[in-house]
Amino acid sequence: MTSDIPRSGATGDPRYVIGVDVGTGSARAGLFDLAGRMVASAKRDITLFHASGSVVEQSSSEIWRAVCDSVKEALAQSGVSPDQVGGIGFDATCSLVVLGEGGRSLPVGPSGEAERDIIVWMDHRALQQAERINATGHEVLKFVGGKISPEMETPKLLWLLENKPEVFASAWQFFDLTDFLTWRCTGDLSRSTCTVTCKWTYLAHERRWDESYFRTVGLGVLADEGFARIGQTVVDGGTPLGNGLTEKAAAELGLRAGTPVATGVIDAHAGGIGTVGAGGEPEKCLAYVFGTSSCTMTTTREPVFVDGVWGPYFSAMVPDAWLNEGGQSVAGAAIERLLAMHPAAPDAQQSAEQEGQSLPSMLAGLAARHSRGLSGAVLLADGLHVVPEFLGNRAPFADPHARAVIAGLGMEDDLDSLVALYIAGICSIGYGLRQIIEVQAAAGAPIERVMISGGAGRLDLVRQLLADATGKPVLATQAEEPVLLGAAMLGGVAGALFDDLRSAMTSMSEISRTYEPATGDIAVLHEARYGAFRKLQDVAREIR
Repeated sequence: MTSDIPRSGATGDPRYVIGVDVGTGSARAGLFDLAGRMVASAKRDITLFHASGSVVEQSSSEIWRAVCDSVKEALAQSGVSPDQVGGIGFDATCSLVVLGEGGRSLPVGPSGEAERDIIVWMDHRALQQAERINATGHEVLKFVGGKISPEMETPKLLWLLENKPEVFASAWQFFDLTDFLTWRCTGDLSRSTCTVTCKWTYLAHERRWDESYFRTVGLGVLADEGFARIGQTVVDGGTPLGNGLTEKAAAELGLRAGTPVATGVIDAHAGGIGTVGAGGEPEKCLAYVFGTSSCTMTTTREPVFVDGVWGPYFSAMVPDAWLNEGGQSVAGAAIERLLAMHPAAPDAQQSAEQEGQSLPSMLAGLAARHSRGLSGAVLLADGLHVVPEFLGNRAPFADPHARAVIAGLGMEDDLDSLVALYIAGICSIGYGLRQIIEVQAAAGAPIERVMISGGAGRLDLVRQLLADATGKPVLATQAEEPVLLGAAMLGGVAGALFDDLRSAMTSMSEISRTYEPATGDIAVLHEARYGAFRKLQDVAREIR
């Protein structure tokens, strides 16, 4: 993607920043001006390796190549000189990277392939370890909503210690993926407050690891080492690292050595950074990142403890503020799975590809054409109800054993019934979001509006249905890629182009559209459907 921009020579004040986002399936780079306008972007797909036992792995070397290729292509498209880039920031999934001495890759799974050195966030191999950790009832767990998730890093580390002890012993560093990328750029081993607080049980409000926690859960060896392999220096997002890009990393990225590199954040949190500044006070906004999974982030001035919702985390997204983090283990992926189950899906997929669009986009268009206004699309799902918990409930129940429920499904195999299933699925994502909002409000963290980002939440129909399902206005920012923008904001702060992250958030983002929730009969219908959603959820738990 490119836009007409002023071409510049090799000298002059930096006027651009780069954001790099490593998601579950791709690495992307975006070049932004200081007003938050994306002037070029590029993308490279990355491989997911699946194996039995809920194993999902990736390769850090492949991801680094994808990052480098994306940055170089975006820069080439733009015509901007590397001298005009004032900083680079990173975000990534909260996946575990395991490296041996000298940064060599170590095999983390049953394949024994060293190239597969990442346990991906969605890998649930450590479910038993998570349950044993939770059974300890350690005080630290109150900062993860009372229950740790197998998506987090200490259960995965414990799994490695118990199942691959030779790999655990050989490991030089255990990185969150974001921190791996910034180390690869700078040689700086500093960890991000965001990554280690949200996924590794670091207590940011006290600036320390809790030694007793690691000894209690069976990871005392990390405490014995003074936490040298998981991070002895922890700094906030946007903090400049080392001396900027090393000569080697700069050559690989096509940038200038010494270009400031920011401490990064988790991908969902970059979406929060890229959106909540546009919505006024961050404390009144819920950042909702709707991608393969979904993530909700709520900012408060004082800590709020919510059962089943991760946090409160200090300075994990907005500096010097507290964060509660929830979400759904699958969201966009749940919609894909629902559609794939339908007999009309293969033909519909082929038609969508012929029209140059995704299947969800085509179905959304059909729904809009058959409805009176976007809000009226809910009527198409009459009698069809979904609880989309294919991979458990991340919040507010912190229940990895939960599974999906579909009620009201008949034997129809036509395109209209596929559209109905799609609409029911989107509404169910909205009801799950509403559930999180209500639980947080009851605990003392109410919000007034939802700031949306993420690839699965780009369609107008989706945004309107989410507003209707939650009863809250859904606001979209001007930025096409708010996650990339959030990463770029960090780069701007590291490069001293902004005084601090809050000023970057205000300067580089703005609202483009507000989706107000429906009233009247449509609101009454959503209330009834939300009641059905909760009943199905309850029944599924009871019969399990």
